[in-house]
Amino acid sequence: MYGNGHSETLVAQVIKNRRDQIVVATKGGLMGHHRDPNQDPVYDRPEKIISAFEDSLRRLETDYIDVYFDHIWWNNPRETEAFLTAFAQLKQEGRVRAVGVSTGDFAYVQAFNQGGMLDVVQLDYSLLNRKAETHILPYCQQHGIGVVVRGPLRMGMLTGKFTAETRFPEGDVRHDWPQEDWYQTQLDQVEQLRVLSSPHRSLGEVALRFVLNHPAVSVAIPGGKTPEQVEQNVRASTRPLFTEDDLQLIESVTAGKPK
Repeated sequence: MYGNGHSETLVAQVIKNRRDQIVVATKGGLMGHHRDPNQDPVYDRPEKIISAFEDSLRRLETDYIDVYFDHIWWNNPRETEAFLTAFAQLKQEGRVRAVGVSTGDFAYVQAFNQGGMLDVVQLDYSLLNRKAETHILPYCQQHGIGVVVRGPLRMGMLTGKFTAETRFPEGDVRHDWPQEDWYQTQLDQVEQLRVLSSPHRSLGEVALRFVLNHPAVSVAIPGGKTPEQVEQNVRASTRPLFTEDDLQLIESVTAGKPK
């Protein structure tokens, strides 16, 4: 649904002539959805999911997708069953290599893993949001389910560039952040974590290393607007990720804090 499919057309330009060298992941099921779990479901039949999947294939100019996610994060039994049926068919046909769900709802993860169907979960996880450590990450590790972390930089918060005076423009999803009670709390946490950064390791790298340090995590997907930011993100995977002293400081600052 990103840009109503525009992001997939951009990816198509990148993967052209080297498709076999690149792992492509995309999502389906939210475009055209009212996003209200209390209303009747929209993707209530496998045919609708397969149609959306085929739209993605056309935009990506490919005949298969490596990882295809259910983009609906709440569990409506009719939609869940429709996705499970569609995903089973697409995997059998070889048009999808792995299937997943993008959610932070542990009950939904369990419901989606009927018969061991689930290959991967995409979830929000960061130094400032460790809720996934309670149930979902241990479950995925126990069942051999891959984990893709979104939001590892907390939409820029963990780069350390925001202050109490920061204001976000109209239309930015972060516009109301400075008025929220949690905002100053998280700014304070970020300041305490800043001691982990150095001229050779940015605060953003620290945040990425934290999520990669969890044994259940397969990969993190941070944003990057410049080549320098992309290079910085790549450096975050350098081993060793942390010392014991680093981890103790992180625990003292972030464990048990508001999520």
